Parts: sequence; C-alpha cells; structure tokens
Amino acid sequence: MNSSSVNIRACEERDLSAIAAIYHHHVMHSPATFELEPPGVEEMMARRTRLLEKGFPYLVAEQGGEVIGYAYAGPYRTRPAYRFTVENSVYVRPGNLRQGVGQLLMTALLAECAQKGFRQVIAVIGDSANQASIRLHERLGFLLVGTLRCVGFKFGRWYDSVLMQRELDGDGRQSR
Repeated sequence: MNSSSVNIRACEERDLSAIAAIYHHHVMHSPATFELEPPGVEEMMARRTRLLEKGFPYLVAEQGGEVIGYAYAGPYRTRPAYRFTVENSVYVRPGNLRQGVGQLLMTALLAECAQKGFRQVIAVIGDSANQASIRLHERLGFLLVGTLRCVGFKFGRWYDSVLMQRELDGDGRQSR
C-alpha cells in the first residue's frame, strides 16, 4: 500500500455501512474486541453520534473512495475526574491489515485528541497475543501499564486485556 494514497478524514454518516462491515469482521473473527454480536449500521451510527456530541474524534481512512479503516476516541470512564482521559479504538479492513493504515489513523487520532485538550490515551487491547496492535501502540509512544489476565471469554476460551497508556502533553496532572 502506498500510504500517500490513503486519506484520513472525519467520519461521515455515509461511512457507517463500511465501518459496520469492518467491525463485523473483527467481532466474528478476532478477540481484538470482546463484543460477541456485531452491531448493525443503526447501532454503529448511534455510537458515533454519542461520541461526536460529546466532542470526541472519529476518523476514517479512505483509499480509492473506499473506507479501509476507522479510529475513534471515547471516554475511558464516565466519572468526571476521568474527563481528560480517553480510550482509543482502531480497526482496519481485513484486506488492508499490516499496511500502515492503523498507524496513519492512530497518528491522526492522537493529534486530534491533543488538539481537543485530552491528556491521556488508554489502549485496551483484546488478547495479549495481539502483537500487531501492541507493537503499533508501542511505535506511537504507548507504554505497557498492565495485563488483565483471562477477563474476556470468546470463541470458547479466555483472553487477556492488555492496557497501554500514552500521555499527550504536559505532566498529566494539569486540567484543560
């Protein structure tokens, strides 16, 4: 893949069908998400709307007019003291994995999060064997902060969650 041919832009309503298809694949075939039933387009649209209404970034990667990946940030926790910390998600279409799409999306997402005044980004990576996602986050400056052992049950087995964290700016103690 030529990364210069990939356009990263804000997600639009017209992108939700492709996003739902990408996520459907990961729900059905990967422990990267612990969701068991893939949500439909309407549910994905509702999730996106809730995030955008609260000022969180939601991006897509587009190549040749097709959405090939997406990334967004959302609340890490709902209690007010966590309001400067977000959790990131990134998913790439199966035919475009390991081509740099995730890194392009995440780089843009981190820049938007910083611009919006968020301070910390938490990655909750499903499956400690998901080395591609762990390495992607490491390349982008995330540090491993812990592993929750056997907390998700999917595909007839238990999976870990890997927690990684990246500070966006400053000392992490200042408010916006």
